[in-house]
Amino acid sequence: MLKWLWLSLVVIVLDQLTKYLATDLLVYAEPVAVIPFFNLTLLHNTGAAFSFLSDAGGWQRWFFAVIAIVFSIGITIWLGRLDSKQRWLAIALSLVVGGALGNLWDRLYFGYVVDFIQLYYEQWYWPAFNIADSAIFVGAVMLLIDGFFGNSSESEKDGPSGTVIQ
Repeated sequence: MLKWLWLSLVVIVLDQLTKYLATDLLVYAEPVAVIPFFNLTLLHNTGAAFSFLSDAGGWQRWFFAVIAIVFSIGITIWLGRLDSKQRWLAIALSLVVGGALGNLWDRLYFGYVVDFIQLYYEQWYWPAFNIADSAIFVGAVMLLIDGFFGNSSESEKDGPSGTVIQ
């Protein structure tokens, strides 16, 4: 099922392209309103999700890089061991790997992850994120759906609740 790594590559390319455009076209920390609940806002995150450990002094850059590398290798091994009918799982894992590697590139090259998508409601703002984060989230949700709603044999082959993924 390593053939699904093309999806990881698509995620990485889209992620890096959109981060390049955000860096080139947006002014740091100045929101650009798109629609009433959505801004484009260039931010740099030296931490992990929700800026976890962003003020840790620099060591977290390498800590999160190592975690991304280890998880990507582990997930790729898992992907390689899947049965050819386990498409749902292959898509989920490929999204997670693509997202992890997209953010890893930023962390290694810049020392921070470029975020630019900002959702909000009135005065409540969700932490800014990017395409890689979105791919990781969608892949994780797919894994949860498979875990909660699929049965162990059918869901692993076809998708949640036996839904065939073409």
